[in-house]
Amino acid sequence: MSMKNNSDTEGMEKQDNASPEPESSSVGVNISIPERKTEGPWITAFRRLFRQRSGIAGMIILLLLVLTAVFAPVIAPYEPNEVLIGKEHVKKRQKPCIHLLGCPADQPQHIMGIDGNVRDEFSRVIFGARISLFVGFFTIGLAIIAGTLLGTIAGYAGGWVANVIMRTLDVVMAFPFLLLAIAIVAVLGPGLTNAMFAIAIISIPSYARVIRSSVLSIREEEYINAAKAIGAGHRRMLFTHILPNAFPPLIVLATLGIGTAILETAGLSFLGLGAQPPAPEWGAMLASERNQVFSAPHLVFFPGIAIMLTVLGFNLLGDGLRDALDPRLRL
Repeated sequence: MSMKNNSDTEGMEKQDNASPEPESSSVGVNISIPERKTEGPWITAFRRLFRQRSGIAGMIILLLLVLTAVFAPVIAPYEPNEVLIGKEHVKKRQKPCIHLLGCPADQPQHIMGIDGNVRDEFSRVIFGARISLFVGFFTIGLAIIAGTLLGTIAGYAGGWVANVIMRTLDVVMAFPFLLLAIAIVAVLGPGLTNAMFAIAIISIPSYARVIRSSVLSIREEEYINAAKAIGAGHRRMLFTHILPNAFPPLIVLATLGIGTAILETAGLSFLGLGAQPPAPEWGAMLASERNQVFSAPHLVFFPGIAIMLTVLGFNLLGDGLRDALDPRLRL
């Protein structure tokens, strides 16, 4: 009996010693959960932009336009203001000649023909891309700087300061844009520089109103009140917390505004108030050949197509940016 009890006792001790083993093994298992990396709002918007067909189409058009402007001396066979009298056997308003499309090989090739001053139309259209891009970015850049300054002051300061600024801008917006631009150029004098300043002046109210509305909405957010509570100064409030969050709608408006500025500058040049001859500006090219629309329609068609494609590219990109930067859209 004693031997049996001893064996039972030894068996129970072995079971007790063996039982903790699975518990220790289960405790020793380390389960690692991968951390999810969060992307910034601008990277997310950039990814969403590439899902927008309109944005992709606009970027392709504008990329081709930028490459054309950068490599204009390589692409264009002639200088934009080079007169071909005495250099080639050409005549005024000669039709386009492309060798691959059956034009005689002994005849000089001119893809878009010859204008009324015996200059290569293709070269002038190519170099015109430089002027149009410079006009668009300079004009809207100037309008954004002035509009952001005025709109930020009006939205952040409030009171009588905001009333004076916004009522003055309302007076500017009360006039038709093109008519006001014509009046400004008439006072300053015709020329491409004065035309750009005129377009910039009439564009300031739009950007000021957009930035003011953004500042007013952001100013009431909780993190702005928290920044005030910890003693953040006005400069830090504006440049660290308010303006970076107020820029997305301004970027969309600026992208759309570049195409509008190019179109309006071309309109002033068409009226003789913008770029002056012999500058290869598309609106001025249309104006110089407008009376030949039936006898030499190609001289009007190609500059018009260039303006249309440029404005279309910026509009498509602006639509894509608007959808990509809208936080309500989750693609």
